[in-house]
Amino acid sequence: METKFTPWRMRYIKRGDTPQDGGCVLCAIGTAEPAHDAAHLVLYRGAHCFVVLNLYPYNTAHLMVVPFAHTADLPGMEAAAAQELFELTRQSVALLEQEYRPQGFNLGMNLGQTAGAGIAEHLHMHVVPRWNGDTNFMPVVGGTKLIPEELDVTYGRLRPAFDRLEGASAR
Repeated sequence: METKFTPWRMRYIKRGDTPQDGGCVLCAIGTAEPAHDAAHLVLYRGAHCFVVLNLYPYNTAHLMVVPFAHTADLPGMEAAAAQELFELTRQSVALLEQEYRPQGFNLGMNLGQTAGAGIAEHLHMHVVPRWNGDTNFMPVVGGTKLIPEELDVTYGRLRPAFDRLEGASAR
């Protein structure tokens, strides 16, 4: 596979989102002060879950809905948190439809390392907008995905819409 250099990503890698003690990065983002939401790309905080842009997106505006509770146990998840997780997923799709006009979405969780979870110990729902033709020769032949919009720009486009959700920053 050919290697493509993306030096702009280094600023995200060096931001310090990963706790120094090896703790859970999603817990670190969820427990950070709301005043630092822009730095962590947190779009919304509910009572049980938060919405955050993925630092390593599969596509433009790829976000995740994450419970505050550190759990990998979907069946054992508190009912109110599970309900909010799905409701925020539903609202995220609606907001992305308004702002980006994708032709489709991939929604999903990878439960467990064997299933492909990058952060297996803290479940989260991926919301990935898709457009006709967004898979072209670069990822198929070149093994490289190009994202045409910087994360800070995506955050700036989406944060005002999430701020208008009922109960914004409830936590």
